[in-house]
Amino acid sequence: MSLISPWRADFPGIRALAAEGQTYLDSAATAQKPQAVLDALLAYYAHGAANVHRAQHVPGERATRAFEETRHQAARWLNAASAEEIVFTRGATESLNLLAYGLEHLFTAGEQIVVSAAEHHANLLPWQQLAQRKGLELVVLPLTRQGDIDVAQASTLIGPRTRLLAVSQLSNVLGRWQALDRLIPLARAQGALTVVDGAQGAVHGRHDVQALGCDFYTCSSHKLYGPDGVGLLYGNRSALQNLRPWQFGGEMVQQADYHAATWRSAPLGLEAGTPAVSGVIVLGATLTYLDSLDASAIGAHEAALHRLLLAGLQRREGVRLLGEPQTALACFTVEGVHSGDLAHLLSEQGIAVRAGHHCAMPLLQRLGVSGAIRVSLGLYNDEADLQRLFDALDKGLELLR
Repeated sequence: MSLISPWRADFPGIRALAAEGQTYLDSAATAQKPQAVLDALLAYYAHGAANVHRAQHVPGERATRAFEETRHQAARWLNAASAEEIVFTRGATESLNLLAYGLEHLFTAGEQIVVSAAEHHANLLPWQQLAQRKGLELVVLPLTRQGDIDVAQASTLIGPRTRLLAVSQLSNVLGRWQALDRLIPLARAQGALTVVDGAQGAVHGRHDVQALGCDFYTCSSHKLYGPDGVGLLYGNRSALQNLRPWQFGGEMVQQADYHAATWRSAPLGLEAGTPAVSGVIVLGATLTYLDSLDASAIGAHEAALHRLLLAGLQRREGVRLLGEPQTALACFTVEGVHSGDLAHLLSEQGIAVRAGHHCAMPLLQRLGVSGAIRVSLGLYNDEADLQRLFDALDKGLELLR
């Protein structure tokens, strides 16, 4: 019996792409949006847009209420202790840069920042550049053959000079859930801050930041079936007190004259200027939509689909999987075939996948490849999508070999 997604009908973009003969398998880059999200975006603009926090008129007050309700929703969704622990940004990348600049004052030359070999550029380059600015040592945790951060090695590399650990929850290349329950305590035992990049992991299941025990957690709306240009930065109350603003302008000021200024406390003190008002409000509709779904049913569907994906790839001659992916995506190469050429032939057959280094060049170099094909799944994908992928893959490989 074919594996069919019961949520597919919620996504008009998937239906529109299918009508064009397109099969969308690139949700790890950005996800399609449900009708509820599109309706919320239109409703916001159709009923009168306004700026937040400053207006003393009805549209502004209405926008502010909706904006702040999303903050409360996000806190509940991540199980933060308070809505004041949620900062709105433009996405996970901006959140991580905010941290790298906002925490800079805590570091002294010779101290260490620890990352893993699996990191996306967004959770590597901000720390790399901070290390260069402050004379810090950037320590890279190695991976096992499966693609996991080597916890045994981490226990020796995380030490008294470690001031911060920054690791991804789920690799965007290897598709492995990292052992945060073992890594975070290692850093906390040394008094180090902990940062979790949840850009890939947040959309799969429900996550409890208090149970994780991390100081900071980041994710992006557009990977959660929500609008572009919006992200969440969770910081526990004590960690946020250490975070200095990195952008300055309206709204975040407590007091200012020509020669000095003071800032509001988090979160507003970290949200300079006009925020993505519509995006934040529509993110609230996105979280409402996600909360209406059966998370366990989605998890079972994605797991079954992922098993079919891996089995289909492994049956094809010359295909090499990168690592041993666990969830929702798989990266692979084909012996003697350039990934860009193969992705082009797949696209010509209506298959949308991603090819290249996936913003993880150091990782791919360690794996001995210059590029790879990535297939990534959303809750709207089904078995028929995979069959179209495999048919197109076979035709493409026949031409390239």
